[in-house]
Amino acid sequence: MYYGIDMGGTKIELAAFDAQLTPLWQKRVPTPQGDYATLLAALVALVQEADAAVGGGRVGIGIPGLIKADGTLFSANVPAASGERLHEDLARLLGRDVRIDNDANCFALSEAWDEEFRACPSVLGLILGTGVGGGLVFNGRVFSGRNGVAGEFGHMRLPVDALAILGRDTPSVTCGCGQVDCIENYLSGRGFERLYALATGQPLAAPAIMARCRAGEAAAVAHFTRYADLLAACLGNLLTLLDPHLLVIGGGLSNVAEIYPALAARLPRHLLPGSELPRIEKARYGDAGGARGAACLNLLD
Repeated sequence: MYYGIDMGGTKIELAAFDAQLTPLWQKRVPTPQGDYATLLAALVALVQEADAAVGGGRVGIGIPGLIKADGTLFSANVPAASGERLHEDLARLLGRDVRIDNDANCFALSEAWDEEFRACPSVLGLILGTGVGGGLVFNGRVFSGRNGVAGEFGHMRLPVDALAILGRDTPSVTCGCGQVDCIENYLSGRGFERLYALATGQPLAAPAIMARCRAGEAAAVAHFTRYADLLAACLGNLLTLLDPHLLVIGGGLSNVAEIYPALAARLPRHLLPGSELPRIEKARYGDAGGARGAACLNLLD
């Protein structure tokens, strides 16, 4: 059996899978907001409950943050775990190996291990949600890079042609990482809404903006067109650098069906002449992908 733990700032989910990744058991609990010992105790209790239900399994865990070279974590969403060696401590308490990775990498890995997508040697996972993240999977394995930051696409800077798309009077944004004009602040759900508010003076949530766009409201149509142009310009750099066989898009904005034909129409002009677009798909596992991807960390040995 394979256990995948998706640990977030508000909830922890454990899902148990068989070798074919068929889900067998699942439970969610609130993420303890207290100290590290309380967090560890909650994780141990979840695993023990899964053991009682399905008879035991190998443990993988996805976390919203980075695993540093020394094994310690940085996670703004789960501060109790920051600075700690979570997987080592959990392995000691459970008496079994524990594998760990960034939650965005787990998202990409879950998609790459879809029955149909497994035929793709390289998968680029892109999350367009509250922030922008992603992961790289080559031959079924996550590529994390030397510092564990490979796939942190949201913290690339805007490409030079973004200014022409956005307009030079668009205010710059200082990112939470300390840099200026990271693409996360433009391509995320928050960025989508901020750009609409800047253009129209009306703060609206993304679903309401798209409802207006579908109704043919000129300002909303112009906004979506600009967003699609910007997304294509930013993705063009990634596709030229990585040349993946498959691009999978997740997060809240992945539910905007208009994004897919818009990218197919716009991306070719941002690629090298003669390059073909990768296959572009909406993520298939939604909220379940984090736990599923964490379970996949143990599949290749």
